[in-house]
Amino acid sequence: MSSRTRNVSPTLSFDRGTLVASGLDASTPPPGLPAGVWTYDERVGAWRCEAFHYAEACAALGDAFGNRFVDEVQPDVEVRWQSVSLPELRSEQHTALHEWTAGGGRGVVVMPTGTGKTEVALAAMAKTATSTLVVAPVRDLMYQWHRRILDGLGYDAGVLGDRFRNVRDVTVTTYDSAYLHMSEYGDRFGLIVFDEIHHLPGASRREAAMLCAAPLRLGLTATPERADGAHEDLAWLVGPTVFEQSVSQARGRTLAEYRVTRIPVALTPDEQVRYNRAGRAIREFMMQRRRQKKDYTWRDLCAESARDAAARRVHRAHLYRKSIEDRAVEKLRVLEDIFRLHAGDRVIVFAGSNVMAMEVSKRFLVPTILSHSRKLERVDVLEGFASGRFPVVVANRVLDEGVDVPEAKVAVVIGGQSSTRQAKQRLGRILRRRGLERATLYEVVCAETGEVERSRARRRSDAFKGPRPLTPAVPSLDLDNDEDW
Repeated sequence: MSSRTRNVSPTLSFDRGTLVASGLDASTPPPGLPAGVWTYDERVGAWRCEAFHYAEACAALGDAFGNRFVDEVQPDVEVRWQSVSLPELRSEQHTALHEWTAGGGRGVVVMPTGTGKTEVALAAMAKTATSTLVVAPVRDLMYQWHRRILDGLGYDAGVLGDRFRNVRDVTVTTYDSAYLHMSEYGDRFGLIVFDEIHHLPGASRREAAMLCAAPLRLGLTATPERADGAHEDLAWLVGPTVFEQSVSQARGRTLAEYRVTRIPVALTPDEQVRYNRAGRAIREFMMQRRRQKKDYTWRDLCAESARDAAARRVHRAHLYRKSIEDRAVEKLRVLEDIFRLHAGDRVIVFAGSNVMAMEVSKRFLVPTILSHSRKLERVDVLEGFASGRFPVVVANRVLDEGVDVPEAKVAVVIGGQSSTRQAKQRLGRILRRRGLERATLYEVVCAETGEVERSRARRRSDAFKGPRPLTPAVPSLDLDNDEDW
């Protein structure tokens, strides 16, 4: 050991999202972590690593140096709940909480939308009674968490995000705000809860986990898988999957029984002509490029469109085709029939674009909730929908995840992506059980277009498997209930 560190106690501190281990020999990294985790920082004469290694680093240094070790991080602050008023956990919720606790307070709970993942997290917060940061994907969910914490635990949580910077021992925030501010507040919390955790492994958002020293970590999601495979990183960012329940396991028990009905519609002759013309332009361009480069892909075209006028025109043709699918005239006629059939029911319409959402809004005089809608407007629409003042609400992606709309038992998908995650999230918006009511999801798809394949891709999920209905849900329409259409 060098003379510079011989008489100095080994100390672990937090610095801008990293752990700093000082008072140690520069030639030997601190014990307990894999090789390469620690880096010696010549500027401060100490070892440094990302803050999310805190639990392991603290335990290893404590074992190695005993009473000589000084922990200056210590993010675990006791929280006294004003009044705990939480519902009794169901058996599967209790099992999820038990497995998370048995896993050392680290791990991911996978449960379908509507089965009470929030109750599991609130129970974990009540049990651990430690300083907690709850991270949600969007502002609406952030404020929903604030209300749930206030109602269930009697604590007025701080808010970090949406122009607020009120950080308390229990705070709610968004993924974007979390990774922007975690270097400053990463040592404030003993538990961090990631709602809709499939958002976390993104290139920037993962820093919300990496720069945080919280030793206890809980991830919640109905759909952990990501198309880029980055969900594999959740095991080291938060912990392994400790409990998983499928939609089929919850169907008819925790969740309402439901049916999924696909309704094929045709483009008008004019729409079909314009759709085919754009398609020919795309095919001709791709064939030309593949004669020059055999493995030329759509990804190459997107990259090329930033600098090549021809590629840019083809990319616009693709967006034009998509807009024709999203805004097909026949979809509005089918929507009108569905609204008539379900008069008196509350209906959510999921559009494929903001433009189509606005067209539905103007055609039927119903409110929309879009990404740019202001907070008070969103609250007013959701409260009006819950009370029955608005029988229909239209959204693009804002209602795909998390936001509670317990009164809805009918949803209509008139556009969207090909991901099974989005499909399951949208279905989950209408599956919260209310008595013996049955939920219905309509999927309106333009036949002989790219929507057909996107529909097939969305439905490759256990949520869309099950017995076919004996009779069509909308007898007046030409329906197709074939799951392999």
